[in-house]
Amino acid sequence: MTESSHSATGAAIALSEEFRDEFRRIVGEDFSREVLTETNAHEGPVYIRKEHALYFTTVPEEGPKKTPQNIAIKRLKLEGEEFPFRAGKLTTIQFPSNMANGMTLDRDGNLVICEQGFHDTPARISRMNMATGKIDTVVDQWRGLHFNSPNDVVVKSDGTVWFTDPNYGEIQGFKGKPDVGAYVYRHDPKTGETAVVTDSFNKPNGLAFSVDESVLYITDTGANQQPGTYFPGLPHHVMAYDVKDGRYLRNERLFAVVSPGVPDGIKLDETGRVYTSSESGVQVFTPNGDLIGEIAAPGVANFTFGGPDNGTLFICCDDLIWQAKLAVHGAVVM
Repeated sequence: MTESSHSATGAAIALSEEFRDEFRRIVGEDFSREVLTETNAHEGPVYIRKEHALYFTTVPEEGPKKTPQNIAIKRLKLEGEEFPFRAGKLTTIQFPSNMANGMTLDRDGNLVICEQGFHDTPARISRMNMATGKIDTVVDQWRGLHFNSPNDVVVKSDGTVWFTDPNYGEIQGFKGKPDVGAYVYRHDPKTGETAVVTDSFNKPNGLAFSVDESVLYITDTGANQQPGTYFPGLPHHVMAYDVKDGRYLRNERLFAVVSPGVPDGIKLDETGRVYTSSESGVQVFTPNGDLIGEIAAPGVANFTFGGPDNGTLFICCDDLIWQAKLAVHGAVVM
């Protein structure tokens, strides 16, 4: 594929001749991207294999009986065992959700949730037991100070919880002035220790470990301040760090600058390639930071690998969810 040579759906584009063949190996000769469903789907997509279901968070919406605008956590049951899947029953798991955003699964299969908080309820990282629906607090403060608006979260193989905390709640008007900076944190549930691992971001957003957990990638969406704004002189890039002794970040370096738009969601495939959202779709990079190509999905906020073989991208674009079948599989971190 070249820049002017698209798949049959016109949805996958190799952005350089140098990586044309590699991109073809990623998307496959019979690449397909289809609308899974039209619905309010913005952030935090998580595929749960044993349920064959996709969980996600919405753009703020009104609940029953004129409930003030908040974010819902929803569950979409998928029908069919092979791509393309069909959208089954859509249910609301939690509303209001304390402005939930990014989500992931921990090693016990619990749903770990970034709750951005609201004017009268503090932010926290929470955990939902998928069998009972019970929600408890993982961490809700750092040295007695409230978090800003936790945005994305990953759980390392040792059980530690790593999350980003930009101040979007303040600038979007559903939170007050923050107590702390726009930090990235590591929380150890075993010891109760919560530590700042880096403070060098304008708007720390998505984060993902390499397959062997030796590198942590973190996106900065500082070019997006107020909704609908874009300041190209502010960060819209991905940074990479070496993970030392499983807990410290060292050797900060620029991995890639993303354009158009900003990088929000970020994931890796089984070979270590890095996938990140942009204004126009999901961009794919080599482990060295070379841009390989893009899967078109205008308006994408976040995405995840899923499906029975972990080879489908589910892409949330606010008013619909795309499903894209790849020839590679998502990474399974140690």
